[in-house]
This record gives sequence, C-alpha cells and structure tokens, in this order.
Amino acid sequence: MLQRSFLFLLLGLVASGSVFGQSSPKLIRKSFQSQATDKERDYFVLLPSNYDPTQSYPVIFFLHGGGERGDGKYDLDYVLIHGPLYEAWIRHRELPFIMVAPQLPYFGREADYADRSPDLIPERVLGRVPEYPDDYRADRRLSGHSEQAELPTGIVDLPDGWSRCVEDLNQMLAQVKQGYAVDEERVYLTGISYGGFGTWQWAHHNPELFAAIAPVVGWGHPSLMEPIAEAELPVWQFIGGRDNVVEEELFYPGLNKLEELGHPDVRVTVHGDMGHLAWLRVYGGQDLYDWFLSHTRNNR
Repeated sequence: MLQRSFLFLLLGLVASGSVFGQSSPKLIRKSFQSQATDKERDYFVLLPSNYDPTQSYPVIFFLHGGGERGDGKYDLDYVLIHGPLYEAWIRHRELPFIMVAPQLPYFGREADYADRSPDLIPERVLGRVPEYPDDYRADRRLSGHSEQAELPTGIVDLPDGWSRCVEDLNQMLAQVKQGYAVDEERVYLTGISYGGFGTWQWAHHNPELFAAIAPVVGWGHPSLMEPIAEAELPVWQFIGGRDNVVEEELFYPGLNKLEELGHPDVRVTVHGDMGHLAWLRVYGGQDLYDWFLSHTRNNR
C-alpha cells in the first residue's frame, strides 16, 4: 500500500511538472488600466522553469504582429501564435527569460478580424512539440535589392499601431519590474511585422529602458534613429529577402541613418530564402537569445 501511494504521488508530481525540485514555466495574466483605450486590459507574463524570486532574470518584451491584435481579455490567447512566447510555452523551449507579451488594441479595426477563428490559437500539450508550417516561405522569387527606397507616406507613425501604446508599454514594464525578479540591466525588446515597427517606436521614445532590441520584418524610419544612436542601443534587424508584405529595400534608409549618426552596434541579417514568416527561423534558433544575453545596459 505504501509503495502504491508513493507511485501515485510521483505520477502526480510528474503530471504537474514538479518532480525532484523541478517546476514548469508559469503563464500568468496580468491586468492594467490602459491609457490607450481607457479600459482594463490583460497581458501575459511567462516565468521560466524553476523561477526563483530570490534570483534576477533577464526579460524579453515581445510585440506581436497585426494579425493578433484584440481586446486584451477574451482575445489575449492570440498572442501565443508567434514569437518567443510560442517557443517557450507551446514548443517547450527552456529559455532563461521572463517574457512579457501585450496585445495591440483594435483601434477601430474590429471588422477586419470578424472572421478570425480561435482554431488559430495553439495549445500547449505536454510531451508534444508542434512542427512549423511547411509553407513558411513566400511565393516571391529570390532577387537583389536597391538601397534607394522611396518610403511610403504614413508608415512612420502607424496611427493604429504600437506607437499609440507607448505609455501602456511603459506601465506594463514597470509592473513587471515591481512584481517579479527582474534584472533591469537585461531587458530586451523584439517584435514582428507591426511589432517590428513598434519595436523601433518604443525604442525611439525610451531607449534607456533596454539593453538591446531586435525588430523582425519591420523597419524603422530615419526620423526615429537619433535617440537610439545617442544611446548606442544595440540593434539586430532581421529581414526576409522574399518578403512580399514588407519590402526589403525599405529597411536600409533607417539603418544607414543609424550608421551616419555614429551608432557602433548595428547588426543586419537578411534571410534571403525567407518571406514574411522569417521570424520562425529567428525565434526558433538560438542565436538571438544568446546575442541578447551578451548585452547589458551598462556594457553595451
């Protein structure tokens, strides 16, 4: 009887992800009062395995793309579809970061998402690591690029994008710093597509918050670069060479502006065989996480 009881206890610990002192990552919803919408909204905080509040942890703040925006409540799970949170929570990657993932409000675009299906939201299943889609490359043929780009009007501010949420983002980061064991010298910012544009925007307003940034398939306008260059904030820009959503040549005016301003740490990677979903390779690999951890605010 004693042996059977011990076996049942052990099986219960394994099922809960806690055995011999090990604990699973924890996905937490946090609430805040949004200045952008004047409503209460939620965001995700992921604590890594074996989180110890007596230690300090680096933070990855992730801004999703345009397809995952929502009400910050019922819709929040759409944020799990892509990015480092998908890697850590859905694909069971052991990544040593606290991760923060907010949701971009609709800002009047609710009708654009009326047909979006909850079936898109991935499910975390213990013991199963989902495969990436087979069609992640775009149909566009391989080609060269021109650095002489005519920047589209209106893209600087993206009036329905993350630029409207800077105060909310600052508030969320302050909450996370207050509530969890955060290493404030190792806070990193990254985002995809709309969130790549948002990465540039937030870094423009508050470069002092971050140790490094990595915008993915979202470019920064030259007008945003001066504070980033003055702070010498390390940048790793990722581009999809086959991207037929955000054209490759649009990235270079801003990146060249950074170098003209004397920025010493601008890294650019063009995944020439990848389309807009280049982030699958970026976050699915290890290089970006290692690069983040090599930077602190005091030793950029």
